[in-house]
Amino acid sequence: MTGIRIKKVDHIAICVKDVDEALGKYANVLGLMPQHREVVASQKTEAVVLPIGPRGETSLELISPRGNDGLERFLEKRGPGLHHIALEVEGIEEALALLKGLGVPLLDESPRKGARGHKVAFLHPKATGGVLIELVEPDSDAHDAPVGAPATS
Repeated sequence: MTGIRIKKVDHIAICVKDVDEALGKYANVLGLMPQHREVVASQKTEAVVLPIGPRGETSLELISPRGNDGLERFLEKRGPGLHHIALEVEGIEEALALLKGLGVPLLDESPRKGARGHKVAFLHPKATGGVLIELVEPDSDAHDAPVGAPATS
């Protein structure tokens, strides 16, 4: 056991070309409605959160490139689909330091600001047999933006 304090699955990210088209599909097929929508300027990405369950403790997150070359390449190579799994952790800086000390390949050695103002960092897919994992630590001061008017970070 590594000592990382994983609290829950925060979200499962699905990369799409057109967020509005995808929102219609997820609403019609699964009855999921958006709770939060924003353009994350620092990551050149648009993100829409679709809560799951009565308390919305986890969610699907539709992500679309807004100048993000990595997401553009993902869509060109694979088409729309599962992009990453995000795990909420307690103490993201400590988790990253521990993983780095264990020799785990990281894409981010320190957290950066992600959607909803949360601290985020990605593990290299080599670390988990090909699955891109995002570590997330919520920003306790962040508030969800209304769905009708995308926020910018």
